[in-house]
Amino acid sequence: MKEYYDTRAPEYDEWYLGLGRFTERDRPGWLGAVEQLKQAIAALPPAKTLDVACGTGFLTRHIRGSVTGLDQSAQMIEIASKRIPEAAFVEADAIPLPFDDSSFDRVFTGHFYGHLDSAERAAFVAEAHRVAPELIVVDSAVRPDHDREEIQERILNDGSAFEVYKRYFDGAELADELGGGTIVHESQWFVMVATGPTL
Repeated sequence: MKEYYDTRAPEYDEWYLGLGRFTERDRPGWLGAVEQLKQAIAALPPAKTLDVACGTGFLTRHIRGSVTGLDQSAQMIEIASKRIPEAAFVEADAIPLPFDDSSFDRVFTGHFYGHLDSAERAAFVAEAHRVAPELIVVDSAVRPDHDREEIQERILNDGSAFEVYKRYFDGAELADELGGGTIVHESQWFVMVATGPTL
């Protein structure tokens, strides 16, 4: 997985922006949904936040407050740190998180949770709640053209191919899986659920 994201880093934002290989995808309402998601993130109360699997910082930059981004990919971290110079960044794995108990007010993660198997999901949620009282998960909404759980072949601009495990969610399902929570945002393309203190 690390090799995949290191290789994909320079082109990762093309997925959000509808560029490169994504120009030919039929994604009605996609760009509007991306903007709505960014607005929902920007509307979160400011907090001392750890963004796990922050990637290029595409979503991270909309989090208000003191932000630390974590990613296992050095290439992703390099892009994110240039995009958000005022934030701190750590190159590390998410399980276990390399932080002391209660180091943050909030753990945020976008499009990471849906790549974890059941054991990894349980371990990640436990780690998130160890370092912060609040967890916010953004991931992909259930879609008619995909199974809820599948192995995908991801082909990058250089022609390299990687197999990636992927899950899709509806808001209520994700909230229930996280042990109860609030659906902060839900659209045709994205879901965002918060657990912990009421927003």
